[in-house]
Amino acid sequence: MLKPLLVGLLALWVLAGCAAPAEHAAPLRQALLGLGDRAAEQVREVDALQPFEQQVLLLAAPEVDAALGLGAERVRESLTRALLAVSPGPQVIDWRSGMDGEAGPHQWRLASRLEATGPRLALSDRELLPYRLTLTLQRPGGGEAVWQTRLEGAFDATAL
Repeated sequence: MLKPLLVGLLALWVLAGCAAPAEHAAPLRQALLGLGDRAAEQVREVDALQPFEQQVLLLAAPEVDAALGLGAERVRESLTRALLAVSPGPQVIDWRSGMDGEAGPHQWRLASRLEATGPRLALSDRELLPYRLTLTLQRPGGGEAVWQTRLEGAFDATAL
């Protein structure tokens, strides 16, 4: 009788341990989703990208400041999801080096840089880490930027 009870408690303890990292990741996921949504709204309003649903965005790997403690893939995933969620929206493709061949009239390269803009700010209940996200739109193959914007804010450091 005691042995099945111990096995059941052990199983619950293991399952609870597996769930803990997902709960910890939720604030980070929410922070990045919010940032991605803000970025997608800015991109959606660019005059050169109208009509938006006819465009192909080649999303370059983001440059991410190591001080933020975020991986470039997490930031790219957030931007990709947000851009794909816009309805009607563009096609979104991960850009890789070597894709700078002949670009069609509806292809655009979207580069992003996320950087810390200062030290952690201590509040009474948490710490904030200020950031700046710079988005740059240009034709594949280089040339002048057609559009650029900066989004500023602060992440809750406990989420990072």
